[in-house]
Amino acid sequence: MRRLLVLAVVAAAALVAPGPSHAAAAQADGFASVGGGTTGGAAGPTVTVTTGAALAQYAGANTPYTILVSGRIAVDDMITVVANKSIIGVGATAGITGGGLQLGSTTRPGTNVIIRNLTVSAASDDSISVTNAAHHVWIDHNEFLPGYDGSLDIKRKSTYVTVSWNRFRGTDKTMLLGHSDSYSADVGYLKVTYHHNYFDGANQRHPRARFGDPVHVYNNYYRDIGLYGIASTENAGVLAEGNYFENVPHPCYSVSGYADSGPGRLVQRSNVFVNSGACEAGGAVAEPSAYYAYQLDAAATVPSTVSAGAGVGRI
Repeated sequence: MRRLLVLAVVAAAALVAPGPSHAAAAQADGFASVGGGTTGGAAGPTVTVTTGAALAQYAGANTPYTILVSGRIAVDDMITVVANKSIIGVGATAGITGGGLQLGSTTRPGTNVIIRNLTVSAASDDSISVTNAAHHVWIDHNEFLPGYDGSLDIKRKSTYVTVSWNRFRGTDKTMLLGHSDSYSADVGYLKVTYHHNYFDGANQRHPRARFGDPVHVYNNYYRDIGLYGIASTENAGVLAEGNYFENVPHPCYSVSGYADSGPGRLVQRSNVFVNSGACEAGGAVAEPSAYYAYQLDAAATVPSTVSAGAGVGRI
């Protein structure tokens, strides 16, 4: 039986503010807020879609749109989302099933994109793929159910992304960061913030990081995880702070590498581990506070705060 281990290391005082809050933000924070922020389709008109064809039409348009998704839309492939789009579900039942969203193509970038309040299920490939040098992306208050491949992958020179307040229920390859061990073009990119996400019975990759530095993983709730929580590999630099790990056999891999991937760097502080293994840490990581300000909730409050605030129907 794994012994109960609770670690509470004091975070930098300038970053900690008392009292958690799960009120939905009106604008992007974390890395998506850097360099002018992420506004999505705010500069264009608002349209409502109820079919996959209409969603693909507006998501692929060359002008800004705020796209409201009404109901559960069936799609059969990846829908390409190009620059200056907001895709927002209406109410607690909106979403897509059978396919996914790909932010950007090789010729048209998926830059300045917001995706909120969608349930994505039974994807035939990835549920959401942020790729092909997409930047300034905010993925917030969504729910991911199992699909064929990754739930939320970020790769191929994409950067300045925030993944916040999402719920991953029973997903397997949950969040990949970095295309592959051999794709060294990702070096210098993949600056991503993951905060207040609920990994609920998910299996692995929360995230599995390559090359990105810094990757900021804070105030997430890991509950009943199958394989592992975080893997920092191929010299990625991950700061894991204020997270709550409950029934997680391997919270963190880093300096020993993972699978066929070489070692990464990981700094852990102010995390709580309950009925979980040790968090492998080592090396130095750039401070995200050099890029943006943030409020760190006490890790002990994360289960109640995140379970109450993550997922759809809360914006």
